[in-house]
Amino acid sequence: MEEVPQGCPGTGSAQAGRGASCQGCPNQRLCASGAGAAPDPAIEEIKEKMKTVKHKILVLSGKGGVGKSTFSAHLAHGLAEDENTQVALLDIDICGPSIPKIMGLEGEQFVEDNLGVMSVGFLLSSPDDAVIWRGPKKNGMIKQFLRDVDWGEVDYLIVDTPPGTSDEHLSAVQYLSSTHIDGAVIITTPQEVSLQDVRKEINFCHKVKLPIIGVVENMSGFICPKCKKESQIFPPTTGGAEVMCQNLKIPLLGKVPLDPHIGKSCDKGQSFLIDAPDSPATLAYRSIIQRIQEFCGRHLPEEGHLISS
Repeated sequence: MEEVPQGCPGTGSAQAGRGASCQGCPNQRLCASGAGAAPDPAIEEIKEKMKTVKHKILVLSGKGGVGKSTFSAHLAHGLAEDENTQVALLDIDICGPSIPKIMGLEGEQFVEDNLGVMSVGFLLSSPDDAVIWRGPKKNGMIKQFLRDVDWGEVDYLIVDTPPGTSDEHLSAVQYLSSTHIDGAVIITTPQEVSLQDVRKEINFCHKVKLPIIGVVENMSGFICPKCKKESQIFPPTTGGAEVMCQNLKIPLLGKVPLDPHIGKSCDKGQSFLIDAPDSPATLAYRSIIQRIQEFCGRHLPEEGHLISS
């Protein structure tokens, strides 16, 4: 038998429901025992709750530190610039919830009237508190977020995940399996050490039947604001995301260059898109957001499961 990759072994695998990565998954019993076992009842409860949520987008990355939460935050900011669009941002990076800081939230859960945020960071007594949880408790927290939060009428639910292909990713996909997930946006940086892990993330998406909206290459060069010369801070030694996407036949949504103002805006809890409207990075963000909107417009919700049960 072939070696099972890290993460979900897939429902057709002999390790389904039995592997170490299956611990804490809401459908573990179903996968392990076949059709005779009942799925977690929360899946149907979440399906009912999500009927008022039109589009659901997961933001993934194989490697940590590539700017995934920064992208999630600015995707939310960009979509919410249309005051008629209701946006929700769910942070399921249980151990490293940075979204409250990036969004400038201290005890509040709404950035604007049409942009709400939920994160485990709101439940901590201090931002410095460590969350030391095993898989089942993380799974329970994600279940509670999806089932018990009053999401209301939402056009876009953006789910910011931790790096990798572990408990949080499996829980999110499984609990949303009876709803319509538009797909995943995968964030990478140009160098091979990041792309190597992104290929694992792409493999994960294929195994759990999660559509891939496309890949964003973050920190893609640095354009000097004075001389306008571009430098490659993270050289794309194997061709970067562009070559990877060509080889794997996955859309490249765009490349976002480095801009020191992005970090400053995040630390201040402000939208970089507003702070630096003429930056090449802002223009790249807006182009990528438009492509995501176009993708979602072409893939309207349908009945069915992303993961067979």
